[in-house]
Amino acid sequence: MMEESKLDDLDKYIRDRYEKAITYYWAASRANKNWYKITRSLTVIFGALVTLVASLSSSTIFNDSTTIKTLFSLGTPILAASLTIIAGFSQSFQWGSTWQNMVLTAQRLQKEYDIYLVTPPKDRDYQEESEKLNTFVINETEGFFERMLGGAMPGRKDSNNEKIEDGK
Repeated sequence: MMEESKLDDLDKYIRDRYEKAITYYWAASRANKNWYKITRSLTVIFGALVTLVASLSSSTIFNDSTTIKTLFSLGTPILAASLTIIAGFSQSFQWGSTWQNMVLTAQRLQKEYDIYLVTPPKDRDYQEESEKLNTFVINETEGFFERMLGGAMPGRKDSNNEKIEDGK
């Protein structure tokens, strides 16, 4: 049996790894949630503004002022381009699905950490816990790059090099 100070070191190491990973995923989920809300809101606002400005620029209400008519005529494509940029970033970074996956990963890690904490120290398998934690982080990282890069990533594999089915 391992000496007690070595077990304490391993326990502290596993606890720190879980806590650091959980903290990271919650912070990342908050950032993705904020970007998701911002880009969704801006998409709605800019979409409505494009429609409004285009309608106003084609109306006869500003026929007396060429300056205002010109501003509205220029504003329409500028707003449309801004809307396209916002939508492009939103599509590229997939903040909504990334937010969801970060929250789910944080919750799964918390569940495993809770199981670890309620397991009596004499029954803890530090190597298994380390492998489990690393597998969670690697799977989420691969999932992130799959979302960002599309199908360019190879299929995910577990610690036995067996394919992991989606949702498992």
